[in-house]
Amino acid sequence: MKQIPQADLNDFLSEDLSRKQAFIQHIGKAFEEIGFLALKGHFLTTDLQEQLYTEVRSFFQLPNEVKSTYEIKDGGGQRGYTGFGKEHAAGRTVGDLKEFWHFGQDFKTKPFLEGKYSKNLTVKELENFNKVGNLVFLKLEETAKILLQALALYLDLNEYYFDAYVTGGNSILRAIHYPPIKEPPKEAVRAAAHGDINLITLLMGAQGGGLQVLNRQNQWIDAVAERDELMINIGDMLSRLTNNKLPSTVHRVVNPPKELWGKSRYSLPFFMHPTPEMPLNCLPQTVDKDHPKKYEDIQAGTFLNQRLVALGLLEK
Repeated sequence: MKQIPQADLNDFLSEDLSRKQAFIQHIGKAFEEIGFLALKGHFLTTDLQEQLYTEVRSFFQLPNEVKSTYEIKDGGGQRGYTGFGKEHAAGRTVGDLKEFWHFGQDFKTKPFLEGKYSKNLTVKELENFNKVGNLVFLKLEETAKILLQALALYLDLNEYYFDAYVTGGNSILRAIHYPPIKEPPKEAVRAAAHGDINLITLLMGAQGGGLQVLNRQNQWIDAVAERDELMINIGDMLSRLTNNKLPSTVHRVVNPPKELWGKSRYSLPFFMHPTPEMPLNCLPQTVDKDHPKKYEDIQAGTFLNQRLVALGLLEK
């Protein structure tokens, strides 16, 4: 498979059971065979997406001394700002060529989560930054929840199996800035090859190319979403849960051609996480004599902490 499969969420939401079933099988096979999907019919409007890009560009244009006031010491990069080059792919020591911001759950819309997770930081310099970010978070969270209902049916689970785990889950909306490249990078790339930690990732159409996916034939292919599409991929948590029936897909962001070094790239992925207590134990229906259990039992919160250490965001 050399192209990213496409789907429309309206097919799953349809009252036509044949359309719904066709959607379930199509996305299930897409995730098995390549791990990525371009999705139309989601809940994020183009206008809201553009509003967030405007706010994000404004934030990253602030002076470094202002941005650094929103960096939380020993916070594992889970909220607020993380400075340039501080995160690296697991197994590497060279930092990626990026800086980023994290929105988590907003306690104003979900007060029952207060005390469970870290609080979002409010950017004082930009009046609409948090308001727009929190609204986008909710739209992407709802889209991800519906997609997981479809995947639950594909896995022969109850349609609402994931709902209890992802309602109020430890999800994150990340705003990434890949600054202009000013000198030839030695070993660093904008984002080295990696798999995501979480259940599924929803990526808005990134402003600037470079995203590549490693397909099951070990070929790197370009992943470019259309203006009205989200790029969806499977993360390591869902890979563990399904005993690699739905494998996490390795992807990267390569450096642009030299003539485009002077341009920034912005990217806005939403990482759908469950609650920390969710067991990621391999589902019984995914284990048999031909598919022995590949992973030890673990809870999502413990797994997340292990991975943040591997990424250089938390101390051991």
